[in-house]
Order: sequence, then C-alpha cells, then structure tokens
Amino acid sequence: MSEPLISLTEVTRRFGTGAAAFQALRGVDLRIDEGDFVAIMGPSGSGKSSLMNILGCLDTPSGGSYRFRGLAVESLSRDQRALLRRHALGFVFQGFNLLARTSAQENVELPLLYRGEPATQRREHARAALASVGLDGWGHHSPAELSGGQQQRVAIARALVTGPSLLLADEPTGNLDTERSREIMNLLTDLNRDKGITVVMVTHEADMAEYAHRVVRLVDGRIASDVRQAERQDGGGRA
Repeated sequence: MSEPLISLTEVTRRFGTGAAAFQALRGVDLRIDEGDFVAIMGPSGSGKSSLMNILGCLDTPSGGSYRFRGLAVESLSRDQRALLRRHALGFVFQGFNLLARTSAQENVELPLLYRGEPATQRREHARAALASVGLDGWGHHSPAELSGGQQQRVAIARALVTGPSLLLADEPTGNLDTERSREIMNLLTDLNRDKGITVVMVTHEADMAEYAHRVVRLVDGRIASDVRQAERQDGGGRA
C-alpha cells in the first residue's frame, strides 16, 4: 500500500494541567490518501477544531504521531511547520478573512508576497487562480463589491494560488445561503476531482458532507465512525 498523504497515530491533544486539564483529542488514528475528500463532523466540543489545527500545522499533538508524506510533523520546529504550511497547505475559513481595503487580485496575491515571489509572477498566478474559481475579470473588485459566494471563491483562489497538496476548509459554507453553498461545494468537488487536490472539510451541515468521499465523525475527542460514501448521481460531489 502506498504511503498516505496524512497519517495520524494515537494523536492526543491536552489543554491545561492538573484538575483543569481538558483532553480535546483522545488517541485519534486517521489515514488520508492523496486525492481524498474528507468531511469531519461532530458536536461542539468533539475535537474538530483541535484536529484541524493539528492537520494544518497550526498546533502540535500532546502525544502520538502526525506524518505528512512520511515527514514527522511533530518533530519540526515552528519555522519548519510554517514552511510546510506555506508550500503544501491551503486554508479556507467560514468568515472568508479577506482584506477589506484591497482588491480580489491583491488578496489572492498575498500568500505569494509572503513567499517573496516577484510582482509580475504574483499577478500572473493570482489571475490564473481567480479564473480557476470562475472569477476571471473580477480581480479589480473589492470584497465589498462581491457577493458572499464570490468572496468565498476569492478565499479559495487565495488558498489555491500556492499550489497546495491539501486544502483545509473550516465550515466553508457556514455564512452562505443554500444556493451559494452548493456552488462552493461543487467548486471544491471539481478541484478535488480535476486537479487532484486533497480536501479536508469541517462542517456541521449533513447535506454539505454528502459531497465528500468520506465522513469522519468525532465524539468526545475520538473517531466514532469513518464511512466511505457512494458517488452522487447529480454530477456534483458524492453522497
């Protein structure tokens, strides 16, 4: 069997010490292969955010092992984890997190600016990323001039512009109406299917989770179920 993109073995995450300690994750084992699309669900306090923070190299486990393409992430320094985030991971959030006083183009260029890419190259890559999410020609608009769905598309373009292997989406449709939510989920499905980008998404919406290949449910810091789903018949995602 080929090496997975992500492998978690007996991962724990504890906050605080003594009587005030809280165990957010309690021995999580999880394998995610290249090209997978995984929805993570669970009630409040189940450990979803802690798991996503560890997968996104924003936090480290208290115990256990996290391997990304065989690399032991928990052994990396803070700077090394930042480099891994910068070059291999893309993030999409519920609140879009766009800079209000800059254009869509400039928002998408931002990760490339942090990487030190020349301006001409940044502009070219940002335009291509915007086109890939259906916003060709919208780069000069500010976030205030865009709908919620368009703002989330800009946020996805910003996540894609660095060419990540893994896209982490935290409630990506939480601020959108039903129609816009379906548009975003179809877009994530297309990126997963056509570009081979691995997607891990936290959601509390069962109908959005239907687009994923797998649904992993957390309860009290443990994986309660990990179910692979049948392919959807409507041309968008799975169910």
